[in-house]
Amino acid sequence: MRTTLTIEDDIAARIEELRERDGRSLKQVVNVLLREGLHQEGRPRAKPYRTRPRELGLRPGFDAVRLNQLADELEVDGRLETESRLRSGLAR
Repeated sequence: MRTTLTIEDDIAARIEELRERDGRSLKQVVNVLLREGLHQEGRPRAKPYRTRPRELGLRPGFDAVRLNQLADELEVDGRLETESRLRSGLAR
């Protein structure tokens, strides 16, 4: 079937990128894209993933903002301890 289409500039640019990348003709790229789009038509879309926020339930005295800082400090301490053990093992 031969027909004339008016394609918006952003879509035409993307089609041209695909055409150049894959070394295919305009006709081939447009047919593949239309076939894929029509194949998806009528399929139920996945429901968006949603989470419900909850209170952390931290005990008094815990500062939630500083938890990342605490995690960083523990990681640094662990690395320093590992390096210390490696050095002492190499010094023997």
